[in-house]
Amino acid sequence: MRTLLVADMHLSSDTPEINQGFYRYLEQTAKGADALYILGDLFDAWIGDDLLDTPHPLASVAQEVIERLHKLSSDGTTVYFIHGNRDFLIGQRFIAACQATLLSDTEEVELQGLPAVILHGDSLCTHDEAYMAFRQQSRDHQWQAQILAMPLEQRLELAKSLRMQSGDANAKKAEAIMDVTHEEVVALMENCGVATMIHGHTHRPKVHDLTVEDVPAKRFVLGDWDEQHGWDIVIEKTDRAPRLRQFPLSSPPSA
Repeated sequence: MRTLLVADMHLSSDTPEINQGFYRYLEQTAKGADALYILGDLFDAWIGDDLLDTPHPLASVAQEVIERLHKLSSDGTTVYFIHGNRDFLIGQRFIAACQATLLSDTEEVELQGLPAVILHGDSLCTHDEAYMAFRQQSRDHQWQAQILAMPLEQRLELAKSLRMQSGDANAKKAEAIMDVTHEEVVALMENCGVATMIHGHTHRPKVHDLTVEDVPAKRFVLGDWDEQHGWDIVIEKTDRAPRLRQFPLSSPPSA
C-alpha cells in the first residue's frame, strides 16, 4: 500500500515531453497506488473550465489528462487535487471529469497513517509582498467571477501577460524572497499539530530538517518537472517514511 504526491508539472501544448512523461507516470507508477495527490500547477496556466469546449491546443492536453486521471480513479486510485498559483481557476467541472477530489489550499491529512499538512506552497512565501497581494486578489471569488466572465481570448491574453510579468518580476527578486518563510512554516505545522509538511511551488526539491514545538520535524519540497526528469514523494504503508524521488520521464518507477 502506498501514496504518491506530485506537483509542478506545468503541462501545456508546448511541453510534449513532460506531458507524455506524466501520462507514463500515471500508467506505470501511479497505477495500483492507494492515492495520488497533485499539489498544484498541474497546468502551466488555466483560464477556466470552459476551455474544454474550444479547439485550443491546451484543451486537447487537458482532455488527455482527464482521460488518464479518470481511468486511474476508476481503477481504484483516489485522486486529490490542490490548486497552484498557475491553475487556481480549475473548477469542479474539470475535477469531476477526472473523478478527483478538490482539497482546500492547506489540508491536514493522514498519508498511510502519517499525519501531515500538504499544500502547494505559495502561501508560505510571505516575504514576496507583491506576489502575496496578487495571491489574495486571485483567490477572491468575486475577482475570479469577473475574470471568468471575460471572453476566452481575453483570458488567454491575460494569462500570457501575467506569466511574462511574473517572469520579469522574479528575475529582479532576491532568491530568499521567493522561498518560503521559515516562521510561516513552523507556525502552520504548530497549528496543525504535525511534524511533516509536503509542498511544491518553489522548484527547490529538498528534505529540510527543523524543530516544531521541540519535536524533530521534516519539510519535503517537491521538484518541478522538466523535459527529462520528474519528481514525486512516495509513502509506503510499511514504514510511513516519505521518500523524495527524482526519476527519468522515459522510465518512471514501477512502484
